[in-house]
Amino acid sequence: MAEGTKLEGQCLCGGVRVLMTAPDRHVEACHCSMCRRWGGGAFLSLKLVTDPAIEGEEHIVRYPSSAWAERAFCARCGTHLFYFYKPKAGYSFAAGLFDGAEGFELAEEIFIDEKPGYYDFAGERERLTAAEVRAKYSPGRRGITRTLPS
Repeated sequence: MAEGTKLEGQCLCGGVRVLMTAPDRHVEACHCSMCRRWGGGAFLSLKLVTDPAIEGEEHIVRYPSSAWAERAFCARCGTHLFYFYKPKAGYSFAAGLFDGAEGFELAEEIFIDEKPGYYDFAGERERLTAAEVRAKYSPGRRGITRTLPS
């Protein structure tokens, strides 16, 4: 695994466990309509990683939410686990899985133009519209580390 913050996380029932190294100490919020429908609010995730150790794969249900992504949850307890970006074989894990992520900073909000008016996150950070996200993180660009919501 790459250098960074080593984290251990799990779902509510403990049937799925994740060991990973976070590339930085940031959390990202996606306000797209699919993320909000999936979890009832913004999807708060850690940056994309390609080398996690996942235990309990037999409890994971993957839903193909688009041609390029899957969303996964624990079949036993329903915990939302990750957004899997197929082109990079990378995982954006739900930040709440990891006790060690409490001190991380909310660094970016994406699809801000799809965010409903009934919630806001305090503080200053980069906030990108859907068009800005697509321009910044289009799959053909070099150095992409963030997933594109589907």
